[in-house]
Amino acid sequence: MFDDKTGVIILAAGKGTRMRSSQAKVLHPLAGRPMIAYVLDTAVRIAGSNTVVVIGNQADEVRRQVSERAKVSFAYQHEQLGTGHAVQCALPELASHIENVIILCGDVPLIRERTLGRLVDSHLRAKHAVTLLGVSLDNPKGYGRVVTDTGGKVSRIVEEADATAAEKKIATINSGIYSVRRAFLETALSQLKPDNAQNEIYLTDIIGIAVRSAQPVGMMIAEAYAELLGVNTVEDLQRVETLLSAS
Repeated sequence: MFDDKTGVIILAAGKGTRMRSSQAKVLHPLAGRPMIAYVLDTAVRIAGSNTVVVIGNQADEVRRQVSERAKVSFAYQHEQLGTGHAVQCALPELASHIENVIILCGDVPLIRERTLGRLVDSHLRAKHAVTLLGVSLDNPKGYGRVVTDTGGKVSRIVEEADATAAEKKIATINSGIYSVRRAFLETALSQLKPDNAQNEIYLTDIIGIAVRSAQPVGMMIAEAYAELLGVNTVEDLQRVETLLSAS
């Protein structure tokens, strides 16, 4: 566990329409356990009860299954208006003494505690406002790209739907996992607007906000892409289950 000034937010409110199922995405079984159980285990080892799970779709059942496994707090996202909106819902549920926030995705079950430890250590040592976890892919299609300036520093993240042809050629993608200084997060969340093709409030926009306000931004490249695999389809779930059984 890190120090007690670190909290975790798990985004778990989505419906997961591409799963071809009425079941909430994070409750789909993975090697005999609901997918979110794996993310929850990692979060609790890091932050204990200083963990907030954002629920929305099938909220009561997600709350029940999570509560059976750990003592955490919950934030309810009435409408799924984007990842930024989800964190806006969660932040008030974090204890007041929390100074640094790790943001995880409930549908990225293979993320390792070791990797998050490196992320937070890098973030705190460099005194960044926000540090994102990235990875380089041979085929980055479908993912948000990490745009850097001529000096190699992160300048913003652009989602696939909003990317130009040149930006779509960028191989470094955003995993959706961050370590963020709480004071900066509170300020940045208040500035988020749905100015994008999806008309959603993107959490990724906090990167651009940090850059424009001269706040230091960092990026750590993950060693293994496999642990950052997100589950969006039944095929993704089968792929992750294969990797889990082989580990």
